[in-house]
Amino acid sequence: MGRQEAWQAELDWLFARQRFGVHPGLGRVQALLARLGDPQASFRTVLVGGTNGKGSTAATLAAMLRAGGVRVGLFTSPHLTRFTERFVVDGQELPEDVVAAALARVRPEAEAVEASFFEIVTALGALLFAQAGVQVAVMEVGLGGRLDSTNALDPVLSVVTNVALDHTEFLGDTLEAIAGEKAGILRAGRPAVVGVAPQVQSIFAAQGADLWRLDDHLLGTRLLGWEGAQVTLRGVTLSTPLLGAHGARNAALAALAALRLGLPAEAVTRGAASVQWPGRLEVIAWQGGRVLLDGAHNPDGARALASALRELGVGPLPLVFGAAGDKDISGVASALRSCASEVILTRAALSPRAADPQALASLFAGLPVTVTDSPAAALAVLAARHAPLALVCGSLYLLGEVRPLLLGEAGASRERWQ
Repeated sequence: MGRQEAWQAELDWLFARQRFGVHPGLGRVQALLARLGDPQASFRTVLVGGTNGKGSTAATLAAMLRAGGVRVGLFTSPHLTRFTERFVVDGQELPEDVVAAALARVRPEAEAVEASFFEIVTALGALLFAQAGVQVAVMEVGLGGRLDSTNALDPVLSVVTNVALDHTEFLGDTLEAIAGEKAGILRAGRPAVVGVAPQVQSIFAAQGADLWRLDDHLLGTRLLGWEGAQVTLRGVTLSTPLLGAHGARNAALAALAALRLGLPAEAVTRGAASVQWPGRLEVIAWQGGRVLLDGAHNPDGARALASALRELGVGPLPLVFGAAGDKDISGVASALRSCASEVILTRAALSPRAADPQALASLFAGLPVTVTDSPAAALAVLAARHAPLALVCGSLYLLGEVRPLLLGEAGASRERWQ
């Protein structure tokens, strides 16, 4: 068996673990980590949770730590195109052979404790970061917080970006219930940074952490259009390439976390300016125009996207849209209607939960709607429009398949499973 075949075999085994579904709880992942020698004990951990914005906040914080001379690991999920995107050390995605060797080590231990997909991926990240000798691992929390696999690691600092309705079948159907789950990553007596709304702040305060609220430290934000934003906090002023008010807020939250970790202001500003986070208001030049990619897949994220487009002075534009059937698609579509001049509906080929694009047409009644059967077909329709600017959003699966096509790379692989 060749190296690529061996790698694919390991991935096939791992993704097959998804058949066990989501089983919140820390017992299995703790057992798995113990069988691996508790690799997480060799580095300090920062957990970054929240409903939206946690990926860009985590990536920005990792960039700041790296600028400060800290050897840093960044764990994020899901990936867009390659599974190895989830494991980054000092700004570099770990190579397939390194990840494959670590996964081969994890596999028998994971089978012994009957670990689920995300439990295995979390333990794999801890092992990879220990092997790479990272000093700090910035770990993006998956589902919720309190019972998420990443919470088996013991954070020196916890960050929560915001709280909104999503994954209500697992986390509860009120903001207060979801806040209670997300507050579970805080530790009593340890520092925490939160950007949550006032109505749920008391839930976070009740955890007994040394809590810093972003709004108590954020002095001002100046949006700079397509250049990003300038953010002023107590002790530092920084510029970020992240677009929109929500991007600026995520950068501010990362900066506050970096300051709490003792980074100097100079490292905070250099790191903020260098961050890159694909698929979140990412601009890609294509066919003489530009395409915006954004992973907005719940109503709160879609509203933030719509607000950012208004801030950028963008009028109605062609929208390529596809979504997972288990999301609040109606709420997402409602937030995006005013942004669209027309809608090209499609579905991600590799998404096990993709909604039938024909069934989505009624959500955009009153707008010109075209239904296509694949992302490639949707882009062919978009190309015929010769629009100077277009938007693709609704599902990270969709972005994972569209992005390589826009960049002229190989099509999305089987690794696009989450």
